[in-house]
Amino acid sequence: MQDPFKNIKNDFPIFNQSAENNIIYMDNAATTQKPTAVLDAMSNYYSSCNSNVFRAIHRWGEESTREYEKARRQIAGFINAKESCEVIFTSGTTDGINLVASSFCRKHTSPGDEIILTEMEHHSNIVPWQIASEQYDLSLKYVSVTDRGELDRESLSRLWSKKTKLLALTHMSNVLGTINPVKAIIQEAHSHGIPVLLDGAQSVPHLPVDVQDLDCDFLAFSGHKMCAPTGIGVLYGKKQFLQELPPCKGGGEMIRNVYPDHSEWNSLPHKFEAGTPHIAGAIGLGAAVTYLNRIGMDTIQKKEHELTAILLGGLQDIPGIDIYGKAEKRGGIVCFTREGTHSHDLAQYMDSRGIALRAGHHCAHILARELEAGDFLI
Repeated sequence: MQDPFKNIKNDFPIFNQSAENNIIYMDNAATTQKPTAVLDAMSNYYSSCNSNVFRAIHRWGEESTREYEKARRQIAGFINAKESCEVIFTSGTTDGINLVASSFCRKHTSPGDEIILTEMEHHSNIVPWQIASEQYDLSLKYVSVTDRGELDRESLSRLWSKKTKLLALTHMSNVLGTINPVKAIIQEAHSHGIPVLLDGAQSVPHLPVDVQDLDCDFLAFSGHKMCAPTGIGVLYGKKQFLQELPPCKGGGEMIRNVYPDHSEWNSLPHKFEAGTPHIAGAIGLGAAVTYLNRIGMDTIQKKEHELTAILLGGLQDIPGIDIYGKAEKRGGIVCFTREGTHSHDLAQYMDSRGIALRAGHHCAHILARELEAGDFLI
């Protein structure tokens, strides 16, 4: 059987530049490079049918709309959404979580209610809830993290209350690589009547994600972390939730009728896609999904597991290296520090040798303080 990864760099034009050919790019948790299939799909849109969607009956407008909605169906299939209208195009994970924080809290919370988060969240799954908590007078509670970098399930069990309105947590930690047991956690939340939002920014690009199997109520993820362009992402939501939530942005296409004193909202998914969308980005994301499916998400996960084991083994043999996150179930993110060396200095040193890493707090100040780690490298 042919190894799908043997010549995979050839699929990415950035690696085919003579000066960049030997770069070892290990910053995929921040953003991935783009394969030719994605770049061609976007270029083809701009060069063959560039037009706005839903607003024109000429041939280019109709073709643009067909390609845009085709991408929506591709993504719905990729995460196994029940209906394509449950896929809302956003600008990324951050935008999707902000949408839920704004609309859900406006619809379903009262002063004194509570939202549960975890200490391992990316700022994108903390700050929107802080803003909502100030606006709607809510309390935020946090699930603690164990020394192994896993969620403390007993801590979670103590947080449920009659005032809890939603649980928002990451599927895979962008710092520790921990893959949380979200299916079991969602079942626990639903037993208390609590809906769950998953931050899938790191999980959706790296392992099979089936929203019907997980039974999550919302899932947000970004295209640029899965070989698609920047500025495009997805919010999946169960149809019954999306239908009852109010829109958080007003503008063209998200309305059915506009009157001097009120408006009537459009049907799903358009109710949440105000204005001209990132059409080329959505088409590019559809092409990225096709590219990933061709390799196979199971195959990708298996390969990452093998490479992660090699990396962990090598790092453990280097004196002064501290590795953060020793969860039993983990993805391809490895976080570490080196005694006596600032992470930025080490990242620059590695870059001088053609290895691209990321250094800093990784938008996880709360987790960094809990681990007393300072700046990380990933």
